[in-house]
Amino acid sequence: MNPVETRLKELMLASLDGDARSYGILLNDLARHLRFYFLRRLSDAHKGDADDLVQETLMSLHTRRATYETDRPFTAWLHAIARYKLIDHFRRNRIRVTVPLDDAEDLFAVDQSDAAADRMDVERLLQSVPEKSRDLIYRTKIEGQSIAEVAQSTGLSEASVKVGIHRGIKAIAAKLKGRADDDR
Repeated sequence: MNPVETRLKELMLASLDGDARSYGILLNDLARHLRFYFLRRLSDAHKGDADDLVQETLMSLHTRRATYETDRPFTAWLHAIARYKLIDHFRRNRIRVTVPLDDAEDLFAVDQSDAAADRMDVERLLQSVPEKSRDLIYRTKIEGQSIAEVAQSTGLSEASVKVGIHRGIKAIAAKLKGRADDDR
């Protein structure tokens, strides 16, 4: 577990048990933590609102502390409260977060389903060739090892490695040609 999470959770649990000193330390630590949290998320024009958001979040934490589920991570619970306070702030002040179009591609998830399907196709094709050729092809074409490295690690000559790769690729090509002929 994260040391910050551990420390904050211990302070929260002690404060829930009535330890006023732990509660004071917790609030001081959280004020610093939340200030950085909000400053990272506010534009330069709204950085001055960070202290108000910290106070609102700490007040919400105080009034809702009995709802904290002690078997759950504390910082996740805290950040949920802080996130809702930030969203309320954006709505209340009609702040719209915008991103320049040049940076927009970073916001979208990359669809890697084609790459995963391609990997599965390659694995399936490799399974159709003899194990020796499959291993040689995998090491050189997928892992990127040189012919010399593979020859040294397998105890084969470089010529034998080349022949094994060639035979495996030829078998894959024949299999693919057979599929293409079947599709016609």
